[in-house]
Amino acid sequence: MHYDIFNGDADGIIALLQLRLAEPRQSELITGVKRDIDLLNQLSDQLQAGDTVTVLDVSMQKNQQGLTRALERGVSIFYADHHQSGAIPKDDNLTAHIHLDANICTGLIVDEVLKGQYHTWAIAAAYGDNLIKVADTLATDAGLSDEQADQLKSLGTLINYNGYGSRVEELHFHPKALFEALLAFPDPFSLFEDTSSIYYQLKAAFDEDFANALAIAPDYSSDIVSVYRLPDRPWSSRISGVLGNHLANSAPNKAHLVLTTQSAQSAQEVMVSLRAPLNNKQGAARICSQFATGGGREAAAGINVLAVNELTRLIQLTEEYYTLP
Repeated sequence: MHYDIFNGDADGIIALLQLRLAEPRQSELITGVKRDIDLLNQLSDQLQAGDTVTVLDVSMQKNQQGLTRALERGVSIFYADHHQSGAIPKDDNLTAHIHLDANICTGLIVDEVLKGQYHTWAIAAAYGDNLIKVADTLATDAGLSDEQADQLKSLGTLINYNGYGSRVEELHFHPKALFEALLAFPDPFSLFEDTSSIYYQLKAAFDEDFANALAIAPDYSSDIVSVYRLPDRPWSSRISGVLGNHLANSAPNKAHLVLTTQSAQSAQEVMVSLRAPLNNKQGAARICSQFATGGGREAAAGINVLAVNELTRLIQLTEEYYTLP
C-alpha cells in the first residue's frame, strides 16, 4: 500500500498536488482539518513492511512516535515539512526534506525537489501560507503579470481558507475532495477560465465569511498585539486563519491573536491562532508551546484548546516577547 499523508490546508494540498502531477500513483489519502496534524501517529499501527508513505506539511516532532514505529516495521517514508521536527531519525528508509526557515513552506520544498516542474502551483502554495513577499518575488521572477500573481494569491488563500474548522463537517469541501478536484488542473490558471470550477465555489463562500469577520472589533489592542475573539459560529473556524493573515499583513509590526470559541458547551475554552509580526517572523511557536496543546512554527502557531482563564497569561507572554529588544 501507498499512503499520502498531508495537511488539509493550501500548503499540504498543493505540495501533494505537485508530487502527484509529476508522479501519479494509487494511494490512500490521509488528511483532515488544518489542526489535525497527528496523522502519521494515527496511521502507524496499520502500516506493514513494504508499505510506502509520503508525509507533507505536518510536524515531524508531533509525529515522532508514529514515525519511529513505521521505520521499525520497514516502511519507506518520504517526509517534507517546514514545522518543528525534533530529532530526525537516521534511517535508510527515511528521505527527509525538512527546512525550518520562516520564509519557506512545504509547497516550495517540493518545488525544489521537482526542480520547478509545477512552479506556478508552488507560488500559489506560498501565497496560501501567507508568504506574500516571497510569492511576489517568485511570481516576478517567473515572468507572471500582476493579474496572474493576484489570481494565484486568491487561489492559495481560498484553498487555505477551506482547511480551517474544528471538524471536517464545517469545511465546504473535505480536503481529500478538494485535492482530487484540483488534480484535474495541472495549470492553475485554467481554474479561472471555468466559471463552474471549485475556485468560484470557494470564492463565493469565502466572501460571505470574510465580511462577517471584518465586522468584529478587537477585544484588546496595544502597540504590540491585537486580540480578536470570534463567536461560536461555523464561519468563525473557517475564517480564523485567513483573518489572522489579513491582520498580519495590515499591521506588520504587531502580533495578532485570533480566538475562536469552540461551542456553547465549552464557552470557557477557545482555539488560538497566533501570527508573529510580519517584520519579526519568529517566536510564535515558542509562545504557543508553553501551553499544553500549543505548537506550530516561528511565524505562525496555535493552541488547540486554551482555557479562557489563561488568556491574560497568553497576552502577557506575547507582549513581553515582542517588546524585548
